[in-house]
Amino acid sequence: MTAGTTSLPRSSPQGPTDRLYSFLVEEEDARVCRDIGEEACTEVPGNFLKIGISHTLTKLADELSSAKTVLPWVFTSVGAPSSFIGFLVPIRESGSLLPQLVIAAAVRRQPRRKHVWVVGAILQALSLAGMGGVAVSFRGGFAGLALLALLILFSLARGLVSVASKDVMGKTVPKTRRGRLTGFTTALAGVFALLLGAGLATLVSDDPPPGTLAFLLGLAALLWLWAAGIFFSILEVAGATEGGGDALREGLARLDLLRTDPDFRRFVWVRACLVSTGLSAPFYVTLARETSSGGNQLALFVLASGLAAAVSSVFWGRYSDFSSRSVLVTAASMASSLGLLVFLLDLGGIVARLPFLAPTAFFLLSIAHGGVRVGRKTYILDMARGVRRTDYVAVSNSVIGVVLLLGGALGLLAPLVGSGGMLLLLSILGFAGVWGGRGLPETEG
Repeated sequence: MTAGTTSLPRSSPQGPTDRLYSFLVEEEDARVCRDIGEEACTEVPGNFLKIGISHTLTKLADELSSAKTVLPWVFTSVGAPSSFIGFLVPIRESGSLLPQLVIAAAVRRQPRRKHVWVVGAILQALSLAGMGGVAVSFRGGFAGLALLALLILFSLARGLVSVASKDVMGKTVPKTRRGRLTGFTTALAGVFALLLGAGLATLVSDDPPPGTLAFLLGLAALLWLWAAGIFFSILEVAGATEGGGDALREGLARLDLLRTDPDFRRFVWVRACLVSTGLSAPFYVTLARETSSGGNQLALFVLASGLAAAVSSVFWGRYSDFSSRSVLVTAASMASSLGLLVFLLDLGGIVARLPFLAPTAFFLLSIAHGGVRVGRKTYILDMARGVRRTDYVAVSNSVIGVVLLLGGALGLLAPLVGSGGMLLLLSILGFAGVWGGRGLPETEG
């Protein structure tokens, strides 16, 4: 057995939870633990399933309240100014990332960090419930401002969940299991989203009314509350609390990692380049709407996203347990090449003549973007241990929050270069990330 690896005695009882865990990881010696303590090792099967269920619920909630699909329809349905829609993705993403440099120091003061996750989940549920109330009660600019304010609260709460989630998983789930856990949960949530999209397409023949959208947001809020209850039951051992002093001072001090840790610095700038895969999604949606002949476009997007997660996430998860670096490079290459191809097809007028081409491209992009997300999450979990893991997550997320705001400003070029031109620019950025990703060291093994 390698250093840093522990396992349960062979005489340990094999209950239903243990058998299900062994089945999911598909390995004979499923109880071997790497990169976690012996005390935590005894609780791996139960914690693995609890984290998996809670993450499945939250990923489905994200599909029901997506800033790329559902929220734009909400803003349109309440008659909010169209300029507000451009703020959705930057606020949704950067609002949850920018404060993490400060949040992480506060989180380190908690020996058990699952409670931080639960608080963040409850706040997100309240925000989504508020959005649903606004959707059915108000109209115009006031409704738009109220929705943006609630989205800011949602994003800030998501910062708590993001920092705590990776730290709890790193303490409770061994290496070589984390990637497939992420893959399983994303795939299962994708199946549920696929069923939801099919239901929407069947029951709603045109754009969903405000009441339907409010129902989706309310359902997302309930899923977050359900997930909070499950996550609270995780058996988490107390962890190190070093670095839990003044949040701002400690947080800023962690920025020095970008100077002193070359591997981490390279990962951050690679991840910065690969935000292009997420930023490009609205421009595929634009192309889809431009070629639409009517019908429920929201259902189409939910179907595409759910199908992509269902068919690819388990593969990306298992692949990342062998080489998360390769997953990053492969998925980013796919997304960047797709953007370049769609740009060329749009340039030749082919996209306009083939109405289903843009939705199909959106489906393929969702597969690639899922690989980028699984790969970079697994990579950062495996590249550090203990308190350093929390520092890595907080610093990288804070930097990416700034990058996302700058990337969102690229959208101002859309009226000049068009949706196809934006895909070209973002593909170039993605190819830069592919080049940088090839130089990252392997973290598995």
